[in-house]
Amino acid sequence: MNDTIKLLKKAPPTAIFGMVTIAIYIFVATFAPIVAPYGETEIVGPEFEPWTEEFILGTDNLGRDMFSRIVYGARNTVGIALLTTAVAFLIGSFFGLLAATLGGWVDQLLGRIVDVMMAIPTLIFGLLLLTIFGTSVVNLVLVIGVLYSTSVFRLARAVSMNVVVLDFVEVAKLRGEGLLYIIRHEILPNIMPPLVAEFGLRFCFVFLFISALSFLGLGLQPPTADWGSMVKDNATLITFGDITPLLPAGAIALLTVAVNFVVDWFLHLTSGLKD
Repeated sequence: MNDTIKLLKKAPPTAIFGMVTIAIYIFVATFAPIVAPYGETEIVGPEFEPWTEEFILGTDNLGRDMFSRIVYGARNTVGIALLTTAVAFLIGSFFGLLAATLGGWVDQLLGRIVDVMMAIPTLIFGLLLLTIFGTSVVNLVLVIGVLYSTSVFRLARAVSMNVVVLDFVEVAKLRGEGLLYIIRHEILPNIMPPLVAEFGLRFCFVFLFISALSFLGLGLQPPTADWGSMVKDNATLITFGDITPLLPAGAIALLTVAVNFVVDWFLHLTSGLKD
C-alpha cells in the first residue's frame, strides 16, 4: 500500500489527470441509475428542448434527456468496449503464445491467417461481418474482438519469441512440463508489461471503432444509449449553433486521451528509463 502511494506521488500531472478521469468514468458508469435524473429511454419533453434547469443539456431528437443518455452511454459504450478488448486479448494472446512456443508449421499457419485478416481494412471487414451476422451485442463483441485480436497476436508472438529461447523455459521443457504450464508459468509472467500497455491502447482503438460503427448505424442499436449514435441522431443541432451533439464526441475524446496518458506513464515505469 505504501509503495503504491509513493508511486502515485511520483506520477506526472498527465498520468494523475488520466487516472482521475478514468475513475470518474468508472463511477458514472457503475452508478448510472443514481447519477442520471431520468431513465435511459424515458421521453421527458419535446424534441430538441434547449438547455434549461430541468434539462441541463436539453433533450434529443425524441425528447429524451441528453444528460441522462450521456451518463447511460458511459455504461454501455465503455462497458462493451472493455468486454470486447478482453475478448481480443484472450484470443490474440493465447494464439500468439501458442505460435511462439510451438513454432514450426503452427507458427506459419497462424501467422498467415493473421496476415490475411490484417490485409483487409478493419472498418470495411467489420461492416461486412456485422451486415452478414447481425448487429446484436454478442455479434458486435465477437466480431470486433476477433478483428482486433490480430494485433494482439502479433505483439504476444513477438515478445514471446524473446522468452521461449531462454534457459528457464528450456529447463521447464526438460522437466517434462506441459505446454499450458510453460505458457502460463514461464512465458506469460515475463511479457505482462507490454501486454498490459497494449491492452490500454487497444481499448482506445476498440472504443473508437464501436463509436464509429454506432455512428454508421451498425453498432449498439436503439434505444440503447451510445455516444456514437447520439452524435448521429442529434447532428442537426450543429447547423443551428447548438454544441449538444459535440458533448458525446467530447466524452469519447476525453476518455481516449486519459487512457493514453496512463498507458504512457505505465510504459515509462516498466521500461526502466530514468526521468
